[in-house]
Amino acid sequence: MFYPGGMRHSVPLTIDRPVLVSAVLVRVPAGFPSPAQDSFDDGRIDLNEVLIRDVTSTFIFRVTGDSMEGIGIYSGDEVLVDRSLTPKHGSVVIAVLDGDFTIKTLHVHPDRVVLHPENPAYPNVEVPSLSTLHIWGVVVYGIRHINQRKLH
Repeated sequence: MFYPGGMRHSVPLTIDRPVLVSAVLVRVPAGFPSPAQDSFDDGRIDLNEVLIRDVTSTFIFRVTGDSMEGIGIYSGDEVLVDRSLTPKHGSVVIAVLDGDFTIKTLHVHPDRVVLHPENPAYPNVEVPSLSTLHIWGVVVYGIRHINQRKLH
């Protein structure tokens, strides 16, 4: 597959075995705050089952740039992208516009399509009628390396 603009390719996922992590959960009230509840051990959770719907259509991309910071996607984060999902208005997508990859929120209007950055420092990208727009996939999860991030 060709990846324009010097972008490194997406990384396909392979699942050889379950990725089990301990599931120690703490109950957090959604109403009024209350003293901490006892935690409980809920066994183990397989991250493959939780994060990946279809391994053949799920890929990881590393984000560069700050145009999606408004929804918590930062430069250096990885995003899981599912190519089997149908993009809809409001989906965060990996799009290819005139040969260039970008991550944006998809806004579909009756008369036009807009790729919307989630940072007010950037303008909307109105997709001209003669442009070639391909939605590569729908972003389903973001992964952030908390201890490796620089503080703003």
